[in-house]
Amino acid sequence: MSQRPGVPEVKSAVRTVAVLELLAARGERPARSRELSEALGVPRSSMYALLQTLVECGWVRTDATGSLYSVGIRALLTGTSYLDSDLRVRAVRPYLDEASDALGETIHLARLDGSDVVYLATRESHEYLRTISRVGRRVPAHAGALGKALLAEHADDELPLGDDPLSALTANTHTSRATLLADLAEVRARGYSVEREETVAGIAGFGFALRYETPAVDAISCSVPVSRLTGDHEGRIVAVMREMRSKIESAVLLHGQGGA
Repeated sequence: MSQRPGVPEVKSAVRTVAVLELLAARGERPARSRELSEALGVPRSSMYALLQTLVECGWVRTDATGSLYSVGIRALLTGTSYLDSDLRVRAVRPYLDEASDALGETIHLARLDGSDVVYLATRESHEYLRTISRVGRRVPAHAGALGKALLAEHADDELPLGDDPLSALTANTHTSRATLLADLAEVRARGYSVEREETVAGIAGFGFALRYETPAVDAISCSVPVSRLTGDHEGRIVAVMREMRSKIESAVLLHGQGGA
């Protein structure tokens, strides 16, 4: 968490955010107070009091036994407000619909957040093939089309990946920085990213950075089952998604929502 010089840190606020982010990262796995206390280095009594306050406020929920904790409904309401108030998300949504109608495949919008991408909007395939991606989900940037499209906007020595090893989501995910860098070089030359079963087994993806900001932080992608990805269909996907990228960038810049 970044801190402005000269501004004192409010420890209780930092601790609250840390608890919510840890619970969110656990997804469908609720946590016990003891686990949260140990993970964050907080005394158990302090953690228990904080959790009870968050439960009363609706930011955290607990099970019938009162021993397991997960993210509460207030987090959803705040997340929804973020999406509704984001002018760029609102500008992009119609073009996601247009791409979905044209291709009959699943279309995503995501934003780079640290070393992950966060899904902001999704239009499901007409064939209703559910993937792991959904609004609010975080995926390592090195592991798929969206993230690779955005990483390629950075120089190799400025990639926002940190020092941790590259995690694998499937057998095809890059776990070597050397192979990832080689792939990103191809993305830059090609103008878009390609991933084949790197995020979800059986799914390929094509990612396109939205360059209304430099470096780009948003990207769109098309996900398609490898079982129906013919050469002709791939060509159609690339052509439509390139057109959508151009339309989105023009629309965002026209309304003064781009960045330097």
